[in-house]
Parts: sequence; structure tokens; C-alpha cells
Amino acid sequence: MRIPYWTQELKPQPQELVDAILARRGGTLINLDKALLWSEPLARAWNVYLKAVRTGLPTSRKQRELGICTVALLTGAAYEYHHHAPDFLAAGGTQAELDALNDHVKKNPRAAPDEAALGTIEKIVVQYAAQMTLDVKVSDEVFKALRSHFNETEVVELTSAIATYNMVARFLVALGITPE
Repeated sequence: MRIPYWTQELKPQPQELVDAILARRGGTLINLDKALLWSEPLARAWNVYLKAVRTGLPTSRKQRELGICTVALLTGAAYEYHHHAPDFLAAGGTQAELDALNDHVKKNPRAAPDEAALGTIEKIVVQYAAQMTLDVKVSDEVFKALRSHFNETEVVELTSAIATYNMVARFLVALGITPE
């Protein structure tokens, strides 16, 4: 990491904040937390917001994690991919789908995916995430395809997850945060 890992000795933070982060993480601070805790307001808001995006949205976890993995690969955020590929698998995704995503991103991420391991919905999610990440603007064609499979709430939640993890990726890459 390009800055020292946070510790209570280096920059004291309220114990209730540290405990809240530890509770969300299952008892261990990860390297991302050790960067965020340099700023109390940021760490506090991040903990609440990311918890909502990660575990509080009813939209398909598999599709959200696929969008997040797409962002991670496109931005070079190895840390993000390290943490979210297992979550994609736990949500019902397959290793063949992850391999297809990796192949697609290396080949031509702006094109519509043609990998056989990806289903119709997965291809749309990958293309939507790629356009959001690489171009910011999403084509009407891709958005219409997305809308044919997701209702308004699902579109908002999927879009939020992809946008949020674009932010996370940029934070991770800029600070050089590496996987534990």
C-alpha cells in the first residue's frame, strides 16, 4: 500500500467505529479498512453504505457480483477481484463463467460477450458494467436489453453496485491496496 496501514496507535479512532467495521467483516479488518480508517467520516459512511450495497439489496447477488467482477477486471483492481470472485461463486456463479469473463475482458471488453459459458442475462450484465466502467455512458441498445430482464428497482440496484465498485476500484488502485 502506498500509505501505512492504519492502526489505533498511528491515528486513534472511536472504538465503536472500529467495532462496527469489525462486526461487518466478521472480526478482522481487511487492508481496505486499514486505509479507510485514516478518515473517520469516510470509514463511518463507507461501512454503512457498502454494507447496504453488498448485503442489503434484494436484486440478484450473482448478477451484482458479476458486475463487480467485471469492474475489477476492467480497472485492474486485483484486490476487488480477489474478494468478489469467491462471492460470485458463493452466489451461484461458476468458475466457467469467471473464466469466460476473464477471456472476454482480455479480448474486447467493449464488444458484446460471445462466450458460451455466459448466459443471456450474464452477457447483458457484463456489457452494461463494461460500458459504465469504460465509457460511463450506456448505449440505448444495452440499456433496453437490461430492461428486458430487470425491473426498475433491479436496474437501480444493479447500476448502484456497478457504480459503487467503480469508486472502490479507483480507491484501491490509486492507493495500491493489495489483497491480504
